Amino acid sequence: MTTAASGVSHQTLRREERLRSILWVAFLFAALKLLIQIIGNVLAQRAGYGIFRDEMYYLVCGRHPAFGYVDQPPLVALQARLSELLFGYQTMWSLRLISAVAGAAKVFLTGVLVWAIGGGRRAAALAMLAVIAGGVYLGIDSYLSMNSFDPVLWMLCVLALIRIGQSESSAEIRNWWIVLGVSAGLAFENKDSVVFFLVAMLVALLLTPQRRILANRWFAVSVLLIVVVALPNFLWQVHYHFPTLEWLQRVQATGKDVKLPPLPFLWGQINMLTPHSVLLWGTGVLWLLFTKAERNLRFLGIFYMLFLALMMALHAKDYYLAPAYPVFFAAGAVAWFRWARHIVWRNALISVYAVIVVIGLVLFFPFSVPVLPPQQWIAYAEKLHYVSHDSEVEKDKPLLPQFYADRFGWQELAEKVGRIYNALPPQERAVTGIFGQNYGEAGAIDVLGRQYGLPEAISSHQTYWMWGPRGYTGQEMIVISDASMPQMLERYASCEVADRMDNPYSMPYERRPIYLCRGRKKPYEADWKELKLYH
Repeated sequence: MTTAASGVSHQTLRREERLRSILWVAFLFAALKLLIQIIGNVLAQRAGYGIFRDEMYYLVCGRHPAFGYVDQPPLVALQARLSELLFGYQTMWSLRLISAVAGAAKVFLTGVLVWAIGGGRRAAALAMLAVIAGGVYLGIDSYLSMNSFDPVLWMLCVLALIRIGQSESSAEIRNWWIVLGVSAGLAFENKDSVVFFLVAMLVALLLTPQRRILANRWFAVSVLLIVVVALPNFLWQVHYHFPTLEWLQRVQATGKDVKLPPLPFLWGQINMLTPHSVLLWGTGVLWLLFTKAERNLRFLGIFYMLFLALMMALHAKDYYLAPAYPVFFAAGAVAWFRWARHIVWRNALISVYAVIVVIGLVLFFPFSVPVLPPQQWIAYAEKLHYVSHDSEVEKDKPLLPQFYADRFGWQELAEKVGRIYNALPPQERAVTGIFGQNYGEAGAIDVLGRQYGLPEAISSHQTYWMWGPRGYTGQEMIVISDASMPQMLERYASCEVADRMDNPYSMPYERRPIYLCRGRKKPYEADWKELKLYH
């Protein structure tokens, strides 16, 4: 009895010692990740890239606090509001600092997952290096959005499930179920796609002996926590008759999203993380699926196959799986170092791979973070035969990928509308409103137009439609629209083209007229319902 007890104690001490050795390395790699993201955003602003279309929308949503918005739950708006209050939006590195910190947390948690799976310090270092160099992570952590927090919340859920299966202490099991409940609930408040993650994970557990962990009263408590944390957004959806569902249905009907067949979808997984990384995360998936010694972790490998198949079947965007990959980087690194053990040539191969990861980070960095000026980026992409694959169908190919092109033209738009607005006589300015055809244009007026004394914009796009016409009748309006002059005159007594959006690096559909119109034939209130644009 004493020997057994001391054996358990010794094992626990070794696990704690291994955790301590990993934690300080994890802090170092997390700090490196944060530094890389900050430097990248500083260089991007110097290279001429401005605020991203969605960032302006999130900032405006943050100024209208709510438990939900048409196309996202509330956490990203809260993040945007906090960023604006703390740092403003003039410097890109500070606007995006919270997302960069989330990226650092993702790297740190990757190291902790290596520990939970049974790896040591070197395995943690390799896994974290691979996550830092992952192209999709460099991209999503380089701008203000909900995407940088998704992996953090998902990984906390996975870590909790692993530790629940490993723990013998009832108190520790209870605590990890609470962690899972709160993390999953917050994930619902961050992005709705977490429902697919949780469904796939639950089915994977049910298909393996690890389903035993569900036979615990704290599982029910965890589910209750998920419901309680996610409830405010759900009640908001009910109150407004599920606008997010309506939006998703309309997006599906438009066919604007690229629908990838299975093989291109699978290639998308490999490409978004940089091709050489499949050697590591692919090993992790296979190791979790087929290694008998790790049967208690097999549910993670089954989860990946289920989740991949589900996303393919739903024709989801290929990057929807991105939040799950740190788990498989961690598993792959553990598998590699168990294979290497103390064999010199195997350890040398791993060292060579680590060097390749660093070279890949440097080489492909401009394709994830826009650190090169546009013309230099175009030349660099041609030299490396890089072809961007946007997730939306575009009629006209932009000079830059959409993720970069949507950072151009907004400052010029605010300046041009400012000149038009301020050239009007004072009595006309008092009744003149500004209408943006989409949330990018309206967001540019609301965020960047303040310095020109512009009033808040209105729009019928996404959540802007819910905010209504704000008292404007259409007596006199500055309208940013791709409609033709005859189409404009169907709604207004008179219109003139006062200027144009024409930045060559912006998305082609954002090169459009800026009209000055008078005498709307119907007040906005009369046909606002007809103008609703959810897509």
